[in-house]
Amino acid sequence: MAFQTEIQFTLPKGYMCADGNLHREGVMRLATAADEILPLKDPRVQQNPAYLTVIVLSRVIRKLGSLSDIHSGVIEGLYASDLSYLQAVYQELNGDGSHKTAVVCPKCEHSFPVRFDDLGEV
Repeated sequence: MAFQTEIQFTLPKGYMCADGNLHREGVMRLATAADEILPLKDPRVQQNPAYLTVIVLSRVIRKLGSLSDIHSGVIEGLYASDLSYLQAVYQELNGDGSHKTAVVCPKCEHSFPVRFDDLGEV
């Protein structure tokens, strides 16, 4: 098996840019330590830790449709289902092989990861 450094993806809904074009096909690269550490110094992350996802994704997504400049504004403009999908793609590419998903408490709105194994595998 070859070492995988990037993965192609298709957004469930797609990103609609200012020109009115819908972008769904993209490429995400393997994250480096800097991709996860440097955004922690960003004031937007210090004010709102949930913003870390936006910055990290903007660093590792190389291409989205015809867009090659993926910045935090692009990630902010994604539909929630597409953001969730990209978080799963990021975990698939960068994770340890286990499956995780983010869960939000309906009362306090605290988000936390839940790990689960593949169902039905022998």
